[in-house]
Amino acid sequence: MLRQVAEGVLVHESAFCQSNAVVVHGRDGVLLVDPGVRDHEMACIANDLTDAGRTVAAGFSTHPDWDHLLWHPRLGTAPRYGTARCAAAAQDQLSDPNAKADIAAHLLETEIAGQVPLDLFGLLTALPAGTTRIPWDGPHVRIIEHRAHAPGHAALLVEERGVLVAGDMLSDVLVPMLDLDGTADPIEDYLAALRLLEDVAGDVEVVVPGHGSAGGADQVRARIERDRAYVLALREDRDPDDPRIGPSARPGWEWVSDVHDGQARRLARGGGRDGTPA
Repeated sequence: MLRQVAEGVLVHESAFCQSNAVVVHGRDGVLLVDPGVRDHEMACIANDLTDAGRTVAAGFSTHPDWDHLLWHPRLGTAPRYGTARCAAAAQDQLSDPNAKADIAAHLLETEIAGQVPLDLFGLLTALPAGTTRIPWDGPHVRIIEHRAHAPGHAALLVEERGVLVAGDMLSDVLVPMLDLDGTADPIEDYLAALRLLEDVAGDVEVVVPGHGSAGGADQVRARIERDRAYVLALREDRDPDDPRIGPSARPGWEWVSDVHDGQARRLARGGGRDGTPA
């Protein structure tokens, strides 16, 4: 069920990895960001929109990880945007004839096997490089593109509502996951991305991460600082004091410690990303 987090901005939280789909009301339709993971959850979003007399005017994928490239037929045929680099990465995945089968095989190891619709996977419309606003008839939505986490990753700032849709950053349950294969300096790229988010933090009343709980204005800078402290600990090759890993990790999220261990090892030996999707 959609839950309002600000005027005209609603969130649907999936039972899978607390994945957040975000709906922004426009004049006639809605902008739908990262619409969900499981078939019945996306159908639920479609039902809620129908009940409210709304249709999807545009979609947006914050980045090209598989769980952010999904769509459902009942959401309609509106353009699904991504940054130029995000869309290129999605197209590169689709060029592999085994891509969808590989995702389905990976999901066999999870509780959502057989529940993820892949027919419309990755069909993005690339926005021109350097685009800074979503092209749609609704509130101004600023695109904050950077090089952290995944190619073409972008946060969105719904300026008139004070909502920051952070993609796979600023989570209360996931540590920063660096793009260790895609950039020459993943540590500095991540720190630079955090600075971009810090630049708009004063305009944010609600932050919605790709996975985890939405936070209020008091949480925005706190989450930026927590993510920065974690990344600096990686750079300095020391154990981070982070509540998202180790004994203090939230029950059910203990695997985040494995994600941390994997990327810490790869950084220590100069390797790349550990490949865990999120």
